[in-house]
Amino acid sequence: MSSKKKILITGGAGFIGCHVVKLFVEKYSNYEIYNLDALTYAGNLENLSTIEKAPNYHFIKADIVDKEHIDALFQEYKFDGVLHLAAESHVDRSIKDPLAFVKTNIIGTVNLLNAFRDTWMDNFEGKLFYHISTDEVYGSLGSTGLFEETTSYDPNSPYSASKASSDHFVRAYGETYGLPFKITNCSNNYGPNQFPEKLIPLFINNIRNNNPLPVYGDGRYTRDWLYVIDHARAIDLVYHDGRLGETYNIGGFNEWQNIDLIKILIQQMDEKLGRAKGESEKLITYVTDRPGHDRRYAIDASKINSELGWKPSVTFEEGLSETIDWYLENEKWLNSVTSGDYKKYYDKMYTER
Repeated sequence: MSSKKKILITGGAGFIGCHVVKLFVEKYSNYEIYNLDALTYAGNLENLSTIEKAPNYHFIKADIVDKEHIDALFQEYKFDGVLHLAAESHVDRSIKDPLAFVKTNIIGTVNLLNAFRDTWMDNFEGKLFYHISTDEVYGSLGSTGLFEETTSYDPNSPYSASKASSDHFVRAYGETYGLPFKITNCSNNYGPNQFPEKLIPLFINNIRNNNPLPVYGDGRYTRDWLYVIDHARAIDLVYHDGRLGETYNIGGFNEWQNIDLIKILIQQMDEKLGRAKGESEKLITYVTDRPGHDRRYAIDASKINSELGWKPSVTFEEGLSETIDWYLENEKWLNSVTSGDYKKYYDKMYTER
């Protein structure tokens, strides 16, 4: 049995998780990295093809909702650290099926906390439970202001309510059991490998295929966008250098109204596809707004910047260009994940209105 430190990364076959797994596997040969993923619709092992044969990488197919399986894994491997990214994360899906989000995001998190606590309760020294969350737990902002780490929670969707609950459980285990933890709340991620139910990959795929671009409401909803590779870098910094028991907000210092983002995306896509400037704007289709739609999110990331020196490495335009290039160069990947069940889901969410 290896004497290397064992790190469990949950949800490592998903969008953000795969970038974190690749970073840790490639950067830390002194760690054994265990990727635990249930391989639901958004989990794809193709995302990890570049490191799947690395000697310090191991994949475990498991669902965090399965308490007995999680307990057995901790008993067998005695993971020194946990980076918990596994979650149901799409707001539209949470509106259709809230209970799935309760099971994964709340019960699954508590299962991990219990297993971690029971494994190390006698001595937490050198151990860490790192919980990755979202800015949506803070609710909606007005036209001014930023979410800070001290902002009161005010979730407005079943998804954000489930993530808020999981955050509270992590902090409660820290207070009640002395469990060593860190939490980060991030803004909207974009970049390679994102399942195309989220705005940017969805619209890249639709522009590519000349399909409608469904825009909620008036298109003036505002989000702070974070390049996923920069997020993985931030997670690495917080895991190794962040203070125990602290929360760090991770944002891109990068607010965009949806309609303005879409027009920049169209501009770059039309240029890369050799189309006339603005040609794809005709695909914009306004659809009925979703319930409980938060108007604006914006992160104050000054704490992680001042304490750990983190800041985004690319502008939004640069990151968006790199993201588009990745999807256009990986059409096989995109085609494989946009067939079958996903097509049925897409039709249900965006055409049955």
